[in-house]
Amino acid sequence: MPRKKYGPHEVIEYRRKREGRTDYQRRIKLLRSGKPRLVVRPSLKHVRVQVIQAELDGDQTLASAFSKELSNFGWKGQTSNTPSAYLVGLLGGFRAKKTGVEECILDIDRHVPVPEAKIFAALKGTLDAGVTISHEEDVIPSEERIQGRHIAQYAESLKSDDEAYQNQFSKYLENDLAPEDLPEHFNQVKQAIITKYGG
Repeated sequence: MPRKKYGPHEVIEYRRKREGRTDYQRRIKLLRSGKPRLVVRPSLKHVRVQVIQAELDGDQTLASAFSKELSNFGWKGQTSNTPSAYLVGLLGGFRAKKTGVEECILDIDRHVPVPEAKIFAALKGTLDAGVTISHEEDVIPSEERIQGRHIAQYAESLKSDDEAYQNQFSKYLENDLAPEDLPEHFNQVKQAIITKYGG
């Protein structure tokens, strides 16, 4: 267990720091802004977005959205890709606006900030919901990527190999969604979210 010596005493670091799960220096900078944090946490299967306000007695979650919820709006695609990350950000952004949140600061924790990553697709969704968040424009995925056109084009390229096509897109096909139709399906689900939350 790593220990640091300060004078005659030994100091054991926080467990989450020892495990490499929390960067406390970055976290304190975010907290000093005084703004709610847009916390984006993608995993291999899902994307979660939360708007969190730091309080003296602990963090308070003001709004949240989870990719499993997208099925409530008719989503049939994967729940961990770029289009679903955008939709989760849009959903979370509208919910944050309902609680009175107008501005946030992005919290990606220890994730490496790769341009056009799912984290920034979720950021774009939150921005489109009307929440102000400071960011660099070149990290935001293109509109084509957000809509899943890269997935649709890849599906088209595989159609000549039926076995590869079936294996790669089995989940889409099980949900009765041709992957080539993903951009159109994305726009339908996006509009359903806007209709419910955006007025």
